[in-house]
Amino acid sequence: MDQAPKKRVSPKKIMPIILGLVLIGALIFGIKEYIYFQHHVDTDDAQVDGNINPVVARVGGYVKDIRFVDNQYVRQGDTLVVLDDRDYVLKLQEAEAALKATESNVGVSRSNVKYTRANLATTQSNIDAAKAKDWEATQNYTRYQNLLTAQAITQAQFDAVKADKEAADANLAAAENQSTVVNRQVGASEEQVSATQSNIAVQNTNVEYAKLQLTYTVITAPASGIVSKRDIQVGQLIQAGQTLFAVVDTSSLYVTANFKETQMDKLKIGALADVKVDAYPDMAIVGTVNSFSGATGAKFSLLPPDNATGNFVKVVQRIPVKILLPRDPALITRLRPGLSVDVSVRAR
Repeated sequence: MDQAPKKRVSPKKIMPIILGLVLIGALIFGIKEYIYFQHHVDTDDAQVDGNINPVVARVGGYVKDIRFVDNQYVRQGDTLVVLDDRDYVLKLQEAEAALKATESNVGVSRSNVKYTRANLATTQSNIDAAKAKDWEATQNYTRYQNLLTAQAITQAQFDAVKADKEAADANLAAAENQSTVVNRQVGASEEQVSATQSNIAVQNTNVEYAKLQLTYTVITAPASGIVSKRDIQVGQLIQAGQTLFAVVDTSSLYVTANFKETQMDKLKIGALADVKVDAYPDMAIVGTVNSFSGATGAKFSLLPPDNATGNFVKVVQRIPVKILLPRDPALITRLRPGLSVDVSVRAR
């Protein structure tokens, strides 16, 4: 018995079915994307950032010792570079010697004050003695003047007494003038002591400054992190202000995501953000929106655009958003500033 031939499905019937399935799939995909973007704000213009601390020499000198290797992890306060400190040791010794000399000058000045004060007491005694002699000469002069009037003495006797009185007056005036001079000397000596004591403060400052300069010959890590971009060798002469290397603070990593200005209305501080690192696609990271930049990225460029020229073309601007990362040791050991990431912020 012959079998009946199978009926073939007409291509005209297959095409509507395929088209319907494609439309259904596209509709499902569109609905999923619509729902996703209603609750998420995405950008691929983002990268890992962190504090990169440049280490700058504060004094010049020859590099004596380097105590790290490239890309080594160091802790804050670790000694990294030692400079030849002999010049600074000599400067410290010079400052200390100047301080001792100034202190000795203070002692000499105080001795001068004591000496001039002792002279002041002597001059006062001389004044008292001169006053006594002047009083005696004045009394004799008065008596002899009366005797001369009574013609009881000769003129020669009176002239001798008069001369004694004038000599006593002169001696008294000289003693008083000497007292004035000694008083001025005492004042000058005391001012000298004050001036020398002020010099002690200056010399103390010089000593402390020399000690501070000496400490700068030992260069330590400003933060804990990875030492990179080393630019020195042992024996190299470096200058004050020269950048030697950088320390990347791996404990302060965060993400800078540049969102379009049209996306900003959906972003809120504290919102969770899913971060996908291109270098580690299997690593799931959930960060937190921390803050928004004070201006768009274009405003911080070297030549910011000036729309007042008349040649205006509207370009969608981007605003940097800081996203904090969890303090996970796995992130600290693997992430590096500059890595590209994709960010999806859970908007609602």
